[in-house]
Amino acid sequence: MPDTTRPAGVRHRSSILVTGATGNLGREVVDRLQAHGARVRSLARHRTDPRPGVESVVGDLTDPTVVRAALVGIDSVFLIWPLLDSAPAHDLIAELTAAAPRVVYLSSTAVDDQAARQSDPIVQVHADMEALLHDAGLRPAVLRSDTLASNVRGWAAQLRADDVVSGPDVTRTAVVDERDVADAAVAVLLAHHDQLDDEPYALTGPEVLGRADQVALLGAALRRRLRFQALPTGLARSRMLADGRPERLVEALIAASVCRPESNRTTDHVERLTGRPAGTFAKWAIDHAAEFS
Repeated sequence: MPDTTRPAGVRHRSSILVTGATGNLGREVVDRLQAHGARVRSLARHRTDPRPGVESVVGDLTDPTVVRAALVGIDSVFLIWPLLDSAPAHDLIAELTAAAPRVVYLSSTAVDDQAARQSDPIVQVHADMEALLHDAGLRPAVLRSDTLASNVRGWAAQLRADDVVSGPDVTRTAVVDERDVADAAVAVLLAHHDQLDDEPYALTGPEVLGRADQVALLGAALRRRLRFQALPTGLARSRMLADGRPERLVEALIAASVCRPESNRTTDHVERLTGRPAGTFAKWAIDHAAEFS
C-alpha cells in the first residue's frame, strides 16, 4: 500500500479521545496528535497534572456515564482496553455504537486468527475485544502491536540495585518502540477510511529479541555488563505477588511466559503507515538510558 496515510496536515481539526492517555504509549499518542493540530481529550482512571491543550476526563472505561460524556463531539477514539476480561466492555461497545466515532483498537500480534482459543489470557482478551468491536458494526482499525520496548521500564528498580535482571523468561518477539506504535496510531487516526487496509496492521520492530538480548542491549547503552536471570515459574510467581501485582495479572503473565509461542515475524507495517522504518531496540535503549541510572 502506498504511503497515503502519512499525515500531511489535518483537513479539519479532528477531535480525538485517547484512552490510557497517561500510560507509556498513550502519552506518546497524545503528544503526536497535538503536534498535528488535533483536539485531544484524554480518558484516564486517575487525575494527573493537566497537560496544556488537552481536555481531561477522569473515570473508568467500564462506566457508561463516563464514556458517554467523554465521547461527546469526538470524531475518533484510540482504544486501549485495560482489563483481562472483555465482559465489562459491553457497555463501552454500546456507547461507541451510539456515538459512532472511528475506533482504532490496540491489539496484539500474538492473536492467532485460526485458533479457537488463544495462547494465554492476555492474547485472548485482545481477540475477544476485536470480535466485539467487529460484531457491533464499528469497523475498527486494528493495530496489532508486538511487545513494547517500554515494558523494560519495569526493570528499572532492579537495575538501580544490581546488574542482574531476573524474572520469567518469555518467547522471542520483534520488540517494537512505542514511539513507532504511536506514530502509526496517529497516522491511522488522521487518515481517511479509504486510505486504510481492512486487515489488522502488525506493528513490529526490525529484529527478533529475547529477554537476554534486550538486557544486553540495555547494558551496552548504560555501559554496564548486565545479564538476565530466568526464574523458575514458581519463584517468578511468588516474586511478582510479593511486589504487589494483582494475582490475576500475575497468573496471566505466567501463562504468557509458558504458553505463548515464539514469533519470528517482522513486518514493514510501521513504515507503510509512517513513511520510515521501525527503530531498533538498541536505539530505544540509548534514548532512555537515563531512566535506568
